[in-house]
Amino acid sequence: MDFSLSDEQRMLDETVTRLVADRCNPEQRRALIDERSATPSPLWRTFAELGLLAMPFDEEAGGLGGDGVDLMLIMQALGRGLVPEAYLDGLVIPGTLLARLADDSLRERWLTPLLAGEHQLALAWHEAASRYDIDTPTTRATRNGDAWRLHGRKQVVLNAPGAAALLVTARHDDATLGLFLVPGDVAGLQRHDYATFDDQRASDVELDVALPGAALLANGDTLKTALDETLAMGRAALCAEAVGAMEVACAQTLDYLKERQQFGAPLSRQQTLQHRMVDMHLYLEQARSMATLAATSVALPAEPRDYRVAAAKAYIGEAAQFVAEQAIQLHGGMGMTDECSVAHYAKRLILLDHALGDRDYHLDTVMDRLEPVA
Repeated sequence: MDFSLSDEQRMLDETVTRLVADRCNPEQRRALIDERSATPSPLWRTFAELGLLAMPFDEEAGGLGGDGVDLMLIMQALGRGLVPEAYLDGLVIPGTLLARLADDSLRERWLTPLLAGEHQLALAWHEAASRYDIDTPTTRATRNGDAWRLHGRKQVVLNAPGAAALLVTARHDDATLGLFLVPGDVAGLQRHDYATFDDQRASDVELDVALPGAALLANGDTLKTALDETLAMGRAALCAEAVGAMEVACAQTLDYLKERQQFGAPLSRQQTLQHRMVDMHLYLEQARSMATLAATSVALPAEPRDYRVAAAKAYIGEAAQFVAEQAIQLHGGMGMTDECSVAHYAKRLILLDHALGDRDYHLDTVMDRLEPVA
């Protein structure tokens, strides 16, 4: 099977890599985090100008028709720079659901400005009792004539502080799952904003809101299919981001071992440390292969897609933790400090394992699909 990139994909990779290198060094990254607001940043507007926001979407939705590999290249570059923009949580995941479920008027109101870089969105699905299952919310949706009433609480809603609207999962009285579009300024929506361990924006959201009938995007089997497809894409994107972050963590660790002197010689001459660096790179290269597998599987039918993406996410979660731990240990005490760049990569790698399901969750998915041995 040919895994070489097309000319267009090489240009995309070079463009995003160069942009991240020019606009997101450690000092610039810290400034982006400190200056975040409800309005898109200059870097986000540059993403829009270069077509990066439109890349993952079909042409009929106003996008450029990119596939899983295009998304992989973008996410790997963002992972290398630890770019703090919510490309996945504020654009790809909610935007994909809107593109698949919204009618023309809602697309015009919410999706078109999203792809133009004018605002961001967020998917509010996680609850305290749900673990990683998106289809078991306790948030309730009650029909009130032609309108809806949503009541419940969502936790760790990534990018909610910067979102113009939330896509909220809720359960109808007949236990059917529904997805609702909730504007960020609607009465009865309360947010508790905070920064996550790896400097992402998140909120715990209280909902007691009245919505028009058109706020229901979809429910039942139509919604389940869209959610499964979108989350598979999101997990493949997280795999790619982890590979980009692991690349830099490995490179920074190797550079440190070459520079750090002990007893008149660099640490890189110690055979034990050489073996640990080899192990880090083995995990990295295997993770790269699994990320490619995930990226090329997102367009497959549901069963092989979910199996392959789950296998990739499970393995890359293990690899990310190993690389993060080794990078910290090989840097010594300084590896735990905020001033050390590798510490931020380690934090992000640990959180990437837990995003959209940790390795144990996805190993269960893989085991459920294995054929029993006779």
